[in-house]
Amino acid sequence: MQRAHRGRPAKVKGMSLAGQFLVLQLAIVFAVLIGVLAISLAQSAETFQRVEGRRSLAAAETLAALPAVRSLVPSAEPRIGAALPAAAESVRSVSESKYAILAKPDGTVLTSQDPAQLGTIMQFGDSDVRSGRSWTGLVETDDEVALTAHVPIIGDTGEMVGIAVVGRQYPSIWERLGQATPDLITYLGVSSIVGLAGSLLLARRVKRQTLGMEPDEISGLVEHREAILYGVKEGVVALDPNHRVTLANDSAKKLLHLPADCIGQDLDELSVHPDLRDILTQDHAVPDQLVLVEGRLVACNRMPIESHGRVIGSVTTLRDRTELSTLETELGATRTTTDTLRAQTHEFANQLHTISGLIQLGEYDEVTRFVDGVSHSRTRLYDDVTTVIKDPALAALFIAKASLATERGVSLRLAEDSYLPRMEEELSRDVNTVVGNLVDNAMDAAGGLENPTVEVLLVEETDHVIVTVQDSGPGVPAEFTDSIFKQGFTTKTSVADTGRGFGLALARLICRKRGGDIEVYNDEGAVFTATLGKTSSYP
Repeated sequence: MQRAHRGRPAKVKGMSLAGQFLVLQLAIVFAVLIGVLAISLAQSAETFQRVEGRRSLAAAETLAALPAVRSLVPSAEPRIGAALPAAAESVRSVSESKYAILAKPDGTVLTSQDPAQLGTIMQFGDSDVRSGRSWTGLVETDDEVALTAHVPIIGDTGEMVGIAVVGRQYPSIWERLGQATPDLITYLGVSSIVGLAGSLLLARRVKRQTLGMEPDEISGLVEHREAILYGVKEGVVALDPNHRVTLANDSAKKLLHLPADCIGQDLDELSVHPDLRDILTQDHAVPDQLVLVEGRLVACNRMPIESHGRVIGSVTTLRDRTELSTLETELGATRTTTDTLRAQTHEFANQLHTISGLIQLGEYDEVTRFVDGVSHSRTRLYDDVTTVIKDPALAALFIAKASLATERGVSLRLAEDSYLPRMEEELSRDVNTVVGNLVDNAMDAAGGLENPTVEVLLVEETDHVIVTVQDSGPGVPAEFTDSIFKQGFTTKTSVADTGRGFGLALARLICRKRGGDIEVYNDEGAVFTATLGKTSSYP
């Protein structure tokens, strides 16, 4: 049983997995801190405007509501009088503001902490205080930005007689950043410690799940595996415990006619042939099991894969044995011919011994009659076969089989209606293979019985060649009518018969390759009828 194991390619120099995780974690931490910093600065600006704006507005409203301010502002002039500057300074100091200004409705500054501003027109920015409404916002001057509150001063008659202004300096981005720095350093330190610990723990867990390999080793192993799987000629199919395809190289897809997107699909979804499915889904190892797939003979080797004591799937290798099986059949025919020649040699040796004995006895007339009889018998066999079978290769095969049948005590004869003209080379080779397999099976079935006979009928039709072989054996049991054509099936159980069970499967494969088929029924013995098209259905 095959087991999952570590495949360690050569160590590649580079940063360790823990180091990569730490760098990634720190990069994430820095990115988060930058985002937090940006959000903090924005929130601090908003908070400053909201909180300090309310304080400035309250101070400006207090200044505008003072009775002295309301009564003196209408007639006040810049640099004249001390009551208004005193009131403005009092409010500024109490509210801790940067400045407090009183101005005419047109913006002429009456009081200010900066003497240079007296008598000038102050900047309103976006303020709409001159329309009689209070306003709070940022006002940008030549040298600074201030958070300012503008409040109209209402006289005794209800008209606006002036403007009260209270402002605070708006902090720069560097000032706000300096305020946030201590917290950011604390966050960075805590995040770095947590990130380092998390990186080490995560790296340890990942390395345990990846069998201790670093990323470079994993990628090298995957590339190595891909190069092997897609570089071999044999097909490779891997399944998970639920019979889903987890891997299939190009050779497997071609042999099994699988779609390009077969990975992840169940065998039922892929419409895999039932015989092939039985092999792929068995619970045990399957060595060198042959199966017919779409007109091709495929050898399958299935190995379950275990990891930590449990089955995690299986791997099956596939090899195309069609051409090899055809070659084995042709070699088998050659071996049969050799056996036939050996039998004929034995027969001729016996005849020569008979002739030698007759000569020694001086029976010369008897020698002549014996030689004529042997010659006539052999010539008649040749004439009977070659008259009916015009194809030289098939005629030679039949004559050889006839000699072998004579040695085994079986009567092999051609049916009266047989006739087959000369065929093109490929068709002749396929017909020879089918006839050879069917005749061998017929002689095996009839051999050992009383008066064993095998009759062969060869007929040519417009588009087909029909081969019928009938024997006088016990016939094919009804329960074996379908399974007799399956690869590896045999009714023989002796050790000498090991390796049998592929002759009829190969004969059917050849027939179907040529657009025909092979059938069997019983009629005082088994009758096999094979139909071969004159053109092949497969390239």
